[in-house]
Amino acid sequence: MMSGLEAALAEASSPSWSQRVRAGHDLASFADVPEAAEALVGLLLDVEDTAVTRQTAEALARVGMVASVRLISLAVAEADDHQADWLQTGVHDALVGPDGVLDVAAVCGQLARDPEEAVRRGAAEVLAWAEGTRC
Repeated sequence: MMSGLEAALAEASSPSWSQRVRAGHDLASFADVPEAAEALVGLLLDVEDTAVTRQTAEALARVGMVASVRLISLAVAEADDHQADWLQTGVHDALVGPDGVLDVAAVCGQLARDPEEAVRRGAAEVLAWAEGTRC
């Protein structure tokens, strides 16, 4: 029988956008697992459907671990303007939701020291979004 992780990894490459959205939600808590991380960045930068980008970003922001926000930061660094808008919307959805999550700003502060330049650049962007949500 497939584990939840394996099933979600399989869904991440599904032709169905709704299955990819589900994969984004299911994989978010595995952001620190290399195979899941790779699939999640792919979902964050989904070229076919903005719902996949938005909902995966929201799911990762809700998880709120350094690993999950790091993936959003990586995606932001690679995203085009259109994708970045949807990544921002997803992060915003998580921050203003009923259980308005975690301190994304604090996590971004940690990521500002990440060895990877793309992560530092993306985290600065995500930090700006998080601070824009607060005021």
